[in-house]
Amino acid sequence: MKSLKMIASGIGLLLVLSIGIMSTVYADSDTKEDSINEKYGLPVVVYGEALSEAQKEEVRELLDVEDPSMVKEITVTGEDLVYYIGGDAHSNMYSSAKITRNDSGEGLVINQVTPENITEVTNEMYANALLTAGIEDAVVDVASPVKVSGHSALVGIYKAYDEGEGTALNKDRTEVANEELSLATQLAQKEGLDQDKVSELLTEIKQQIADLDPASKEEVEQIIDERLKSLEISLSPEDRQLLIDLFEKMRNLNINFDNVQSQLENLANDIQKRIEDVVGDKGFLQKIGDFFQQIFDFFKKLIESIMSLFS
Repeated sequence: MKSLKMIASGIGLLLVLSIGIMSTVYADSDTKEDSINEKYGLPVVVYGEALSEAQKEEVRELLDVEDPSMVKEITVTGEDLVYYIGGDAHSNMYSSAKITRNDSGEGLVINQVTPENITEVTNEMYANALLTAGIEDAVVDVASPVKVSGHSALVGIYKAYDEGEGTALNKDRTEVANEELSLATQLAQKEGLDQDKVSELLTEIKQQIADLDPASKEEVEQIIDERLKSLEISLSPEDRQLLIDLFEKMRNLNINFDNVQSQLENLANDIQKRIEDVVGDKGFLQKIGDFFQQIFDFFKKLIESIMSLFS
């Protein structure tokens, strides 16, 4: 009887765990229904030119476009790639995006719908680059039906703004924003760095620039060196210089990060939480592993006990 109670307890624990896991999966799969902001018009959906008709339909589903008449649809081409970020006109462009503008102060929200297919650019990297480009209040959903680096999604976002009424972007700012994203992905591949650490570095530099308003390249250099030291990041002299040159360009363009200070703070907090979640997840997974090991050991001992009765 005692053994039966132990078996029942073990099965009960397994059921509880299974229900908890299923609840988490279902919660993550919930999506909010789109609503049109009449003040800014229809959301804009930008499709990569290389998409086949079947892939385009797949992207529509990924971006929750149930009725194409309820969004403005445009296509981003190789010529756009050359114009906005100086890429190769013959590149195959698959990454697509949906842009929904919001009221001032609502902030910038990036959702990678297919993170498994965006291999190099994180939400935080997109957010940093778009803030540099002058995009401050919008929900941006990014998706691709195939694996891509994610750089070309910026092109579609820029084109969506340029084709909107009164929303054209400053080309100098979009160019430096693209340089920022390129440098971010380049640094993230260096030994001892990752995407989150690079995003944290760029965000903190911008926060310091907003606070201190450097008046010279030397002051920009000092801010960068202090952030590198604070975050314990070691860069080669060449990479350090690229970072200095990038933020000096931003200073010369008079990009006022004061206007997005609160968004930078939120971005910094999100990055820190992301890092903490990764560490926390490791501990959680270890606990799950230990739990199942205990269940395994329990049944192993139970079987051994039953077998000993017949020996």
